[in-house]
Amino acid sequence: MTPKTDVTTETVVTDAGTARITWHPARKARLVLAASHGAGGGIEARDLRGLAARLPAQGVSVALVEQPWRVAGKKLAPAPKTLDLGWRGLWPVLAKPGLPVISGGRSAGARVACRTAVELGAHAVLALSFPLHPPGKPEKSRADELLGTGVPTLVVQGGNDPFGKPEEFPEGDYELVEVPYGDHGFAVPKRAPVTQDEAVTVITDRVAAWAGSLG
Repeated sequence: MTPKTDVTTETVVTDAGTARITWHPARKARLVLAASHGAGGGIEARDLRGLAARLPAQGVSVALVEQPWRVAGKKLAPAPKTLDLGWRGLWPVLAKPGLPVISGGRSAGARVACRTAVELGAHAVLALSFPLHPPGKPEKSRADELLGTGVPTLVVQGGNDPFGKPEEFPEGDYELVEVPYGDHGFAVPKRAPVTQDEAVTVITDRVAAWAGSLG
């Protein structure tokens, strides 16, 4: 017998195109986590799926956001200012439940969340696999985006992320959690002393605890 599900999907027209939100609601929600994907994948990413499965039981409704370029079937993400434009257009819908919204995302989506947090009135920021710099180019740092969120921020970073290993991150007013052996997609090698499921559990456990600590 197939279990009942409250998951719903809606489309939202923004100035950057039509986006799509998949809602995983909590029955007694106190927060909303709005999380978008990166430039190389969609909301099927293992970390996003894990959070959508875990957080509603903790009182956090999860809104997984497919950005307009992805909905349109394009293979390449647009410029940062266009990504930000789409996120701004989504925000009234994400905030419609009347609950504080954690602005989040992975990789390029994390950068969008960081850049727009203060402007949109985000309650906090969740940055999954923040791309601190392009692979092999640490001199092209994007640390200013992370350091400028202006709200409580949690970074979850793979220990082997070529876009920035945890030890490369500067000191700042944010929390950082390492996913041991994880790459940019939080995949761990088969020979690693932690399994893939354990790596995802590190993410979901820490995010659930952090969300629970937010006032």
